[in-house]
Amino acid sequence: MSSESWPAIEVHRVLGPALLETIYEQALGMELRAHGIPFEQQVPVRVRYKDNVLDGQRLNLLVAGEVVVEIKSLRKLPSFAIAQVLSYLKATGLMRGLLLNFGKLKLTSGITRISL
Repeated sequence: MSSESWPAIEVHRVLGPALLETIYEQALGMELRAHGIPFEQQVPVRVRYKDNVLDGQRLNLLVAGEVVVEIKSLRKLPSFAIAQVLSYLKATGLMRGLLLNFGKLKLTSGITRISL
């Protein structure tokens, strides 16, 4: 699959930058479905604190059961955005994540791959 046909790039090409993150999440879900790529939206993440499990965090998307996708729509990402994805990876036990910033004029400059 060429980079031009990646579902996230297609979403950005059609919608452009600066919409709400929830719009990009919904559109990306439509593209993933159209490409036959399995995914889940708004997946609850359980965080362990000592002997307790805390609820309240949610992954924007979990693709193929193994890639955490966090969606942002900001002109400039705050420094904690990568830390957020790393925290999701640690909490889920997964190894790979993508941080997609749809706030950029060109999405390819807003893609950050993150691994544990």
